[in-house]
Formats: sequence, C-alpha cells, structure tokens
Amino acid sequence: MDDRFNVIVSTGSLKVTDEHAVHFPHRWTPEGVSVRADFTGGHLLHLAAAGCVLNDLYREAAALGIELLGVRVSAAGGFDIESWRSTGITYTVDVSSTASAESIAHLIDIVDSVAEIPRAIRQGATVQRIG
Repeated sequence: MDDRFNVIVSTGSLKVTDEHAVHFPHRWTPEGVSVRADFTGGHLLHLAAAGCVLNDLYREAAALGIELLGVRVSAAGGFDIESWRSTGITYTVDVSSTASAESIAHLIDIVDSVAEIPRAIRQGATVQRIG
C-alpha cells in the first residue's frame, strides 16, 4: 500500500484514541467517529473515500440487520510528483461484529460497489474554479 497520504477513520471498539486523532459526532454511532489524518489536500481526498466507506458500512449493515461493534477504514495513496495525478487510492476495512465472517464479507462487497465517493472518484471528475 502506498501510504504517503494515509488516513484512518474508526468507530466503536476499533476507534483510534491516540492524541493525534480528532473526534467528530457521527449519525450512525453514539460515541462518534475518530479521524487520524494530516491536513493536506491528498489526505483529505483519501479521507473522503474512507469516510464514505465507513458511513456506508453502517447504512448497509442496518439494512441487512447486522450490528457493528466497531469499524476501521484505512485509505492511502500517492501522487505522481510531476503531474500530481493520483496513483490511485487503496483502502482496507476492519469490522468488529457478532455477525458471521460470510455476512461481513458480503457487507463489505456491497459497500465497495455502492459507496458514493469511491464511485465518483473511480469515474473521474472535472474541477474548475468559477467566478
């Protein structure tokens, strides 16, 4: 994994609690979400993807009746230093749950196909300043 722009988002039993983590309220969990990321554009891009995956894990788990005790999503990637084109984003998912391993694997597969921000990034987008 290219970890030059590594981020971690986590909740519940897998929540990051070190002094470098920032904590935010979270609609899916009463204890909120922890974020460990530097404040650079590259980190924030990867944070958007990781945060979307985490949120969608909770949304889709609720739809499937799966209780999540904790979630950790780590995302990372790099950029070509001449063009600043992304070299791609990779992510890993850790889930703590009483559900079966097969149910969790199915949940992660669903989220990988429906998570909106990763889908948008995969499609590419124009970015332009207006005004």
